[in-house]
Amino acid sequence: MEQTSGTSTPTGAPPPAPRPKVNDLPELPDEGASSSQTPGKVAVDENTDISTLTPSQLYELNQELLNDSTSSDRPLISPVAPMEVLREEYERGSQSFVRQIDFLLKKGYHGIRRTRGDGDCFYRSLAFAYIERILSSADRPLAVMTAISTLDAALPMLDAAGFQKMVYEDFYEVFADLIKAIETPGPEGKTLSHETLLQSFQNPEVSNYVVVFLRLLASAQIRTDPESYAPFLFHPDLGESMTPREFCESFVEAVGKEADHVQVTALSRALKINVSVAYLDGHSADGHVDFVEFVNARDEKEPPLVLLYRPGHYDILDNGAIEGLTL
Repeated sequence: MEQTSGTSTPTGAPPPAPRPKVNDLPELPDEGASSSQTPGKVAVDENTDISTLTPSQLYELNQELLNDSTSSDRPLISPVAPMEVLREEYERGSQSFVRQIDFLLKKGYHGIRRTRGDGDCFYRSLAFAYIERILSSADRPLAVMTAISTLDAALPMLDAAGFQKMVYEDFYEVFADLIKAIETPGPEGKTLSHETLLQSFQNPEVSNYVVVFLRLLASAQIRTDPESYAPFLFHPDLGESMTPREFCESFVEAVGKEADHVQVTALSRALKINVSVAYLDGHSADGHVDFVEFVNARDEKEPPLVLLYRPGHYDILDNGAIEGLTL
């Protein structure tokens, strides 16, 4: 197990936390099996009716297709690949998934940037997409200033949540320095580029420091606003209610624990961003893909960061509009 400044990075991704459905938070579909389930082996071909599969069978089907993403040989985050590559992986399975991928292609999502399936994929994906958005901004100085201002304004929330400065400042500085490097040249006189951003996120120390900071930020958001989250915090395996502190210590602050509805909402609120999650589940007969919106930016019309969710894993969807990327 790899160690990074006292923080372990597990190689396996645990099952998702329960997905609450409430009026003030976006609803997400059920994810499938938890770790306590033992799915039966799924034999799927082009004639399989996905709607007849049980949640546990659907979960295993996705896990079979995601196995490669959990390999320690896969980069923590990869260059953009054409969506056709993902389509080919599902062609030998159910055509329901293929139709959904075709739907995304028609919507203009021609690329996918994959992250390693290590349980930190949501935080890593969001962080990369967040910085890439700033890097691609038409007004980079303003985008950098706004992002740093938002992060600095969130530091008192970390203090209020009970985190000591010495605990979070190193993680914060790594994240903030990446953003500042977009405008401020480093020791070699160069600013951050799309290439060096990718290299930074493929560096375990840098990438994992960013993940830890975002986990602490999401935890602080939950801990300092317990009334908004407490009714929806449950143990993913036992189904028992948990206090905000218990939930955060076990499923937010701990690396390798997947993010779910509550964590996505908390982090998007803390960063004041809009996030859109495309849910690829194979359940749509006509190939339609549901996009679940988390609207928390100062401007609710601000374009969201778009992630692709398959039970157990997050990647980044790309529309090909990011500067310097060729699909």
